[in-house]
Amino acid sequence: MRVLVADDERLLADTVAEGLRRLSMAVDVCYDGDGALERIGVNRYDVAVLDRDMPGHTGDEVCRRIADSQVGTRVLLLTAAAGIRDRVEGLGLGADDYLTKPFAFAELVARVQALGRRSTPALPPVLARDGLTLDVGRHVATRDGRPLALSPKEFAVLHVLLRADGKVVSAEELLEQAWDEFADPFTNAVRVTVMTLRKKLGDPAVIHTVPKAGYRIGGTP
Repeated sequence: MRVLVADDERLLADTVAEGLRRLSMAVDVCYDGDGALERIGVNRYDVAVLDRDMPGHTGDEVCRRIADSQVGTRVLLLTAAAGIRDRVEGLGLGADDYLTKPFAFAELVARVQALGRRSTPALPPVLARDGLTLDVGRHVATRDGRPLALSPKEFAVLHVLLRADGKVVSAEELLEQAWDEFADPFTNAVRVTVMTLRKKLGDPAVIHTVPKAGYRIGGTP
């Protein structure tokens, strides 16, 4: 899952981003509405976590721009305003969910994960294919019932491949969906991560390389 966190409270934004990264999400961070609009124009996000009161373009304006663009990004608005009128107004802008400050990080995670599942087509909370099972909410991966000790990046790559449901995923798509905006497009990080992931999954091989195309789970090698 790729997430944008935009909040002018830098410590809060950085703390939320780091916590989401530990759960294998690719997270970009900015501290004002102008930066949020710039990133949304370049990257495709599953979820955007927006503070309503940011300098430059407000979170409300960014939310409205996302809703008008119909790119499929789900929006979670953050605000210190807890009144019913404020929540109704925020949802009326096109937001998918609303969370008041201060909040428990566990609740924010649950809401982000729920919004991520509301993509098109909708994804189940547990992904399974060829003996692999990925419980995104519990951050647990198994193969044939055997727990897998995956790094956050390995978990993220496996998540992208399972979401593809047997279709080929290019290295560029993996880099875009499992790494953040600072990833070097010329790095061999994708190849190395797939290699270590294969080792942890064990035999028989379940991640196959499609020459000059990418990777897929299952099917004929």
